[in-house]
Amino acid sequence: MEGWRLKLLAVGLSVLMLGAVAFSQNPPTFKTLSVGDFQWKGMDGLIVINAPTRTTVRVTGLADTVQTVTPDRLIATFDLSKAKPGPAVQVNLVVTSQVAGVNVQNSSVPFALNIDRRATVPLTVKVRPPRAAPGWVVTKADARCPASPCVVHFDGPASWENDASGKPNLNAYVDLTAPVAGDKFVVGNLPPSLEQSGTPLDATNFSKTVPVSGLDISGVEVQVEAKTATTSKQVVLVDSAPSHGPPSGYRVTAIAIDPIAVVITGRADALVKITTLSLPAVDLSSHTSTFTVTLSIPYPVGVSGSAQIARVTYSIAANPNVQASPSPTP
Repeated sequence: MEGWRLKLLAVGLSVLMLGAVAFSQNPPTFKTLSVGDFQWKGMDGLIVINAPTRTTVRVTGLADTVQTVTPDRLIATFDLSKAKPGPAVQVNLVVTSQVAGVNVQNSSVPFALNIDRRATVPLTVKVRPPRAAPGWVVTKADARCPASPCVVHFDGPASWENDASGKPNLNAYVDLTAPVAGDKFVVGNLPPSLEQSGTPLDATNFSKTVPVSGLDISGVEVQVEAKTATTSKQVVLVDSAPSHGPPSGYRVTAIAIDPIAVVITGRADALVKITTLSLPAVDLSSHTSTFTVTLSIPYPVGVSGSAQIARVTYSIAANPNVQASPSPTP
């Protein structure tokens, strides 16, 4: 009988020795992990502004098991089912392990969340006054998506859509980056931008809310109509070469034009090419002295001027360099 007792004691001691050896080779330990990809529950009608994206927790367990644990084996959950809107609402992030034998030491992490009401508001997209290229005037610029007026819907925090009194203060705009230089054209896929009480709303903050804020339409088109502007400038009148010069032995010594310049008015794109106006050519073949002629000023189509006629005076005299023909001998 005594022998059986000794044998049982020996077996028990052996088991304890084996356990001690195994325990020494696989002791309890811990590891710190950075956890993201939070789950959100109870979000009906709520939205979190500048929502947290990561937290650090400590997991414990036997060394062999803890060593294999990765952040994706942890589940981090916010439950907002009992939360109400406010700028610093205390909500705990509950972190649990999906690995048997591994525990999360700080399984409940407190956060102060900025919680707002979630709302959707329709916005009519307006086109900011476009820049016109020199010589052009914009007469119309309409946003279409595809109909006009273009109405988009912003889904996000109610505080971004209304002022403190609850009055809507969010507006949608679209901008043309290039100066307008054409009578009628369409620019497509322009992203709308938002302003809150005249201050641009930073679109990079849209992705920082849970759920993500944003517009239901990412790009709109703008139909533009423009016309060339009417302007005026002064140009000089110049004479053309005579269609026929003075008789043989005579030459033109001076030319005077009255007026010497006129003010022309017309489309800017047409006037930019006009630097002078040439008067019609004159036949001087029958004139041997000073001669004045009245000429109509030729304006291009669509251009008018401050004067309709010009007086051109040609001073004509004998050419001293031409010798008179000798008289015939009897």
